[in-house]
Amino acid sequence: MAASARRHILILGGGFGGLYTAKNLERTLRADDKVEITLVSRDNFFVMTPLLFEASSGILDPRHAVASIRTYLKKTNFLQAEIERIDLDARRVLVRVDGSQDARELAYDQLVLALGGTTNTRLVPGAAEHVLTFKTMGDAIFVRNHCIQRFERADVETDPAKKRAALTFIVIGAGFVGVELAGELSEFLPNVSRAYRNVSASEIRLLLIEAGPRVAPEFEEKMAAYIVRKLTQSGVEIRTSTPVERIEHDRVILKGGEAIVAETITGAMGVTPSPLVQALPVEKSRKGAVATDAELRVKDRPGVWAIGDCASIPSPDGKPYPPLAQHALREAKVLAHNIAATLRGEKHLRPFIYETKGLLASLGHHRGVGRIGKIRVYGFIGWWLRRSYYLFQMPQLSRRVRIVIDWTVQLFFRNDVVQLDLQRERDALRMTETQRPPADDTRGPAATAALQPASSNTAT
Repeated sequence: MAASARRHILILGGGFGGLYTAKNLERTLRADDKVEITLVSRDNFFVMTPLLFEASSGILDPRHAVASIRTYLKKTNFLQAEIERIDLDARRVLVRVDGSQDARELAYDQLVLALGGTTNTRLVPGAAEHVLTFKTMGDAIFVRNHCIQRFERADVETDPAKKRAALTFIVIGAGFVGVELAGELSEFLPNVSRAYRNVSASEIRLLLIEAGPRVAPEFEEKMAAYIVRKLTQSGVEIRTSTPVERIEHDRVILKGGEAIVAETITGAMGVTPSPLVQALPVEKSRKGAVATDAELRVKDRPGVWAIGDCASIPSPDGKPYPPLAQHALREAKVLAHNIAATLRGEKHLRPFIYETKGLLASLGHHRGVGRIGKIRVYGFIGWWLRRSYYLFQMPQLSRRVRIVIDWTVQLFFRNDVVQLDLQRERDALRMTETQRPPADDTRGPAATAALQPASSNTAT
């Protein structure tokens, strides 16, 4: 068959959904030399997002929470680039490689949307401008640097009010991400304070604010109560049924008018699909995700599929599956099977049917909580099971070994207070943006939006 007759599968996104779809396609189509697979991602690495908390606090070397996409995928063509436009009618995707003046067009026969999501800062006025997000490796490193810098300021601050603001840390949203972030900070911040002569751990104020009636709604009442008890023991001030009215650059204004002054405001307000999804002319769910059928096909768009956080996939009862990592991993297997079956001309495709196996969350201080089937686990066992699960989900044996080494070393040493310099990266980014030609006005507001990892929710 002529080279021009080769069929192209194009995967957009290098998170859980995109990476594992490509890997499963490699296995399913290993003997088919007439199919070409291409994966496009902003980053050349996959982020094991549940490990971001430990990468941020210094327990893990940030490099060990990521894996190289190029070395993990053996037969897939990988392209590190920004996606500028997705043209479903022309079956073309416009991308731009970093630093390039010219955009490239990628044609496809089968398209996989695995664009992930971003923190939903639209829920609270002022959040988009003033909240620190916790979704990518860059976010994790920035939050770490930002927190350490607050201690540098507090150590020399003579004004009690300013010192109190520097040492006040707020997490908005008490779902999985918020609970785990608060738990990690409750261990990290007091450890950092030991390096500063003029800062006491007792001066740290850490708040977890939730608009709903309780924390961790994914868990049952008894387990949520355990989370509250352990976080409170760790010094976390928990406010439930407390909606945030707006956020300013140095304070959080609660409904009713109470203002909490803080220099660190982190958002864990849930996930919204990638901005690229907003511009797509496809049916979407109430939350803006791409609507698919049970076989993961985008409605009324033959040859287009969606997976992960950017997709709304119906379960047998009609409700969409939650945006959890464990679902994206299983969706990838079904999607690879269905794409291969479609290429073979088969009519019967496999629906995605999956029941959540369990939920695990870390609370810091070697404590965790979780449910595996009907079994409830608490304390050290819950923490150890969560770590073990994600260790074995990490691609590449070499990364697993490095993670184990990091965890072992951390048992004997405190968190370090070294900031990771990102100034050069910021300068390079600004230089690239100034050299880039003006965007085409017809592309819409999401034209230059970046890809995000597929899923950050820390569930098994």
